[in-house]
Amino acid sequence: MPGREVLPSTLRRSPEKAQRTWEKTHDSAVDTYGEGERAHRTAFAAVKHEFEKVGDHWEPKGRKGPSDRQAQGGGPARRAPTASGVDANATKDHLMDVAKKLDVPGRSRMTKPELVKAIEKANARQTTKAREKSKARGGR
Repeated sequence: MPGREVLPSTLRRSPEKAQRTWEKTHDSAVDTYGEGERAHRTAFAAVKHEFEKVGDHWEPKGRKGPSDRQAQGGGPARRAPTASGVDANATKDHLMDVAKKLDVPGRSRMTKPELVKAIEKANARQTTKAREKSKARGGR
């Protein structure tokens, strides 16, 4: 199935470049691995290299590169937890800025790992809210 047809909702609300990155990588991965979870993981890995999840969409990162420990080592043999699109390798200052944008309470007293977790939760909440809103309007 072409990447455009299975484009996740968070990417539909993101810049065109993020959408193209996901679609091209997904389609190539489908040719290599077949349709399914592996093609989707591969496509998201490509997006996370240049974008980070902020709320219910993806925004360009200030620098290209892996976003978390899993992305640094990668490969199916090494399954480490991911940061769900949060750029866990970013500076604490950057994470504070993202947390402020998402209105994360208590962010000024958080450590870097706590900020990553709090941003993950805020992103999940905003994504759920956006999907519910879309369903109510009759979207996918």
